[in-house]
Amino acid sequence: MFRKVIISYLLVIILLLASIPLQASALSNESVSAPSAVLMESETGKILYEKNSHEKRPCASVTKVMTLLLVFEAIDRGQLSLDDQITASAHAASMGGSDIWLEEGETMSADDMIKATVVASANDAAVALAEHISGSEEAFISAMNERAKQLGMKDTVFKNCNGLDEEGHLTSAYDVALMSKELIKHEKIFDYTGIWIDNLRNGKTQIVNTNKLLKTYNGVTGLKTGTTDDAGCCMSATAKRGEVSLISVVLGCKTGKDRFKDAAALLDFGFANISVKELTLPDDMPKQLKVTNGMESKVALNCPLSSQLVLDKSQPSKITSEVSLPDSVKAPIKKGDKLGTLKYSLNGKQIRSFDILASADIQELSFGSVFSLLVNSLISL
Repeated sequence: MFRKVIISYLLVIILLLASIPLQASALSNESVSAPSAVLMESETGKILYEKNSHEKRPCASVTKVMTLLLVFEAIDRGQLSLDDQITASAHAASMGGSDIWLEEGETMSADDMIKATVVASANDAAVALAEHISGSEEAFISAMNERAKQLGMKDTVFKNCNGLDEEGHLTSAYDVALMSKELIKHEKIFDYTGIWIDNLRNGKTQIVNTNKLLKTYNGVTGLKTGTTDDAGCCMSATAKRGEVSLISVVLGCKTGKDRFKDAAALLDFGFANISVKELTLPDDMPKQLKVTNGMESKVALNCPLSSQLVLDKSQPSKITSEVSLPDSVKAPIKKGDKLGTLKYSLNGKQIRSFDILASADIQELSFGSVFSLLVNSLISL
């Protein structure tokens, strides 16, 4: 009898332990050495882990994530072309720290300047790009801070475009994740962040990527490292496996080894614990709706649907949908008019709602509209 009781207690303990997500318990604040860290799902912006995520800190060359964002936005506007030739100013050539030893008056293509900024974390190339786009580094920094406000980066003030230590040049792990999320929307960036070794100056200058995860982590796609005395070792790491895309940010690590270890641990946690599902229109979604008092008897329906759900692998995930539409709608109808609602629920709790819209104009039935239709029909005979 006593033996049966002991076995029963052991079974209860085993079941309780089994119900605890192993990965979640393994990733405590103590197991992440970085004083500040964030793990974000990059499509939805959902935060999966955070540690002092809004603590204001310097981030060294991770600053260049914002610099590169403005560079790629300038390319999108047609303001900058990869073939453009950029001439280094005395100011750009004077930068210390990581650089490609630009000389005043030296010219390189924008493509090579971007490559140097991403792969070699070149401070001089970053300033040369900034001056070319905005006329001066000061004007570019102003644009950086304005863009930061637009992205909701409330913890950030930029004082330069390359991340060299400067009083008041501060951000947070959360803000770094926000600007990283925006940068990787420009998929061209991965053409640069995936480079391990390359050359500049017709092969005279070799550059090696500062992101060592490129050689050690499955699925890594980027993004930017940074190291200074004030900031310590920092990183924004991006990786993708299947449908899951993650951003791992660590700030203030003591060593480069700690930086890569922490970034990888965060990514491991994300890939082990979440899945991503793209919402699709339900099978019972009507394609048309009956129209009364209209020149057409039906109106086509449109429901713009672009949304992903981040699901916890350890929890059941039952997704259901509900279409709310009237039996008919009265004309007149304008294209884009809201006619109904499509709602999605996860385990019984509503999580998303989308408008069902009219896809065309439908005129009200009237003597004038019927007469006009008749005249047009006769003319076309």
